[in-house]
Amino acid sequence: MARKHINSAIPDLSGKRAVVTGASDGIGLGIAAGLAAAGAEVLLPVRNPRKGEAAITGIREAVPGANVSLHALDLSSLDSVAALGETLRGDGRPIHILINNAGVMTPPDRQTTADGFELQLGTNHLGHFALVAHLLPLLRAGHARVTSQISVAANSNSINWQDLNWERSYKGGHAYSQSKIAFGLFGLELDRRSRAGGWGITSNLSHPGVAPTSLLAARPEIGRDKDTMGVRLIRALSARGILLGTVETAKLPALHAATATDAQGARFYGPSGPGHLGGPPAEQKLYTRLRSTEDAQRIWEASEELTKISFPTG
Repeated sequence: MARKHINSAIPDLSGKRAVVTGASDGIGLGIAAGLAAAGAEVLLPVRNPRKGEAAITGIREAVPGANVSLHALDLSSLDSVAALGETLRGDGRPIHILINNAGVMTPPDRQTTADGFELQLGTNHLGHFALVAHLLPLLRAGHARVTSQISVAANSNSINWQDLNWERSYKGGHAYSQSKIAFGLFGLELDRRSRAGGWGITSNLSHPGVAPTSLLAARPEIGRDKDTMGVRLIRALSARGILLGTVETAKLPALHAATATDAQGARFYGPSGPGHLGGPPAEQKLYTRLRSTEDAQRIWEASEELTKISFPTG
């Protein structure tokens, strides 16, 4: 029976295995459903199993016969990342699509991961850095496309090279920008190293624009007991179709970057509307903070040192 594609630009993905982080709600859930509707087997590595089960149920209701499964993953713990890598390598099955979508945004006070990293750097960037390293043999076997979801925040502020973990001072918004700049630089450097080393992996970037997701909503686990003013404003504008995107449109750039036949490595995809805040996906110019190959090499080396995880040199 023919499958109904959520995004008509998604090609048939039958026989492909995809992994989507942060797919228990919001944009990630929409991405996972889109891949499943195109015929992919979709793995949802999640931190909260209750939310994960609800996500699986929702996908199967929307896509009867969807091939989806849950796995445990807490990106703020390198041990958890390593455990998922060991499990999937034990399966021995190639991964064809990896969408690094999960993230945490602006805890009001500085928090740290299980490994002592500033929470946003550790979760948004270092956790995904480690995940790609642990899955590398499977990604190489699948000639995978890796899409890393950054943010419009990567177009502001900078990397705090002298204090990557914000131990001497903490500004939540600046730390969030840093995590997304670092993550974007990593995604671009991954493509360069793959081409140089013959890894067979294609790596690109996406951003969802601005939409009413849970990133700025109440998150007691990170010390935010109430919705921020920002998320309330975003919900109001999105509901009225003013400038911003919706959760439905916000998933499209990552889906395009990860699956479209014309999407390429080392490219950047996001919404094409005014200010690139909403609208259909399209290729965009790299943010200025992502254009330095020296910075990309520097953050890669710093990430290997912090995580004590090394990629092959060839």
